[in-house]
Amino acid sequence: MILSPVFILAWALMISAGCSKKEDAPEVTPSRPVLTTSSVTQITQTSAVSGGNITYDGGANVTARGVCWSISDTPTVAGTHTLNGTGTGVFLSSLAGLQPGTEYFIRAYATNGAGTGYGPTLTFKTLALPVDTVTDIDGNLYHVVVIGDRKWLKENLRVTRYRTGDPIPEVQSDPQWKILTNGARSVYDNTAANMNLYGFLYNFFAVTDSRGICPASWHVATDEDWKALGTYLGGMAIAGGKMKSTGTIEQGTGLWYAPNTEADNSSGFTGLPGGYRINYGTFYSIGNVGMFWTSTDTASVNAWNYILDANNGSLKRNFNLLQNGFSVRCCKN
Repeated sequence: MILSPVFILAWALMISAGCSKKEDAPEVTPSRPVLTTSSVTQITQTSAVSGGNITYDGGANVTARGVCWSISDTPTVAGTHTLNGTGTGVFLSSLAGLQPGTEYFIRAYATNGAGTGYGPTLTFKTLALPVDTVTDIDGNLYHVVVIGDRKWLKENLRVTRYRTGDPIPEVQSDPQWKILTNGARSVYDNTAANMNLYGFLYNFFAVTDSRGICPASWHVATDEDWKALGTYLGGMAIAGGKMKSTGTIEQGTGLWYAPNTEADNSSGFTGLPGGYRINYGTFYSIGNVGMFWTSTDTASVNAWNYILDANNGSLKRNFNLLQNGFSVRCCKN
């Protein structure tokens, strides 16, 4: 049989059309992005810099990226995190509001339609606050502790001069101490070694002298300063334990006589049992109590003072005659 040219052409076109048919490509399901976490740099007390590198978007657009951090070992975007744009590639993140001297866990993240992918977790530690110190006019060095919203000296005052350079007289004689109406200082039992441990005992006239006994930009703690301290530490009934230095004389571990009740010095105040000198000049209770002047009088012949005691964990408020000799702590202006 002889096929006509028209038939042959139609048959060829049919075969050609059948062979050229293509099947639809299978749909690819997006996955989470793949990325790394950049090393942490520029670390300060409260900030740092990190970031990441998104090497694969997972087949879908990256709509958010950044780093997340926490003090646990699994930081996620449910917690603290940065937002650093979209898309793949390298990005940087600035962290702020960190706590000084704290270890953090950090990792980069990237989010697309399939979810959030994370880079490896890294750790870093913020810098500790520098040790804060101050000196008085004599060059004595004091350490500073922050308690609540105030800065306190961690040691009792041991200065011999007012800020003007004028001397604060040291009075050893009991009869002379008794009749004082001007500023004066003394060492417990007139023993120099006690000054090295506990500082001087000052009368109230020295505390309130306009020439000033605290280092520049500091003042003798007021009644309000002490009240705020007690409140911040949980109330007067328990504040003393958080303020007293630890250990006992009997065990050779501290300066307080036993039992030094509830003493843990968790506030850093490091309260010492420097004793006191009464208005008649006699010294009492070293090792048992710490007596601290405020700069606030009672509008009479007395002024307010605060007491730490070996036998309880409280911070007690009292008033005493201006001629008494007590320890002094200073607060930052």
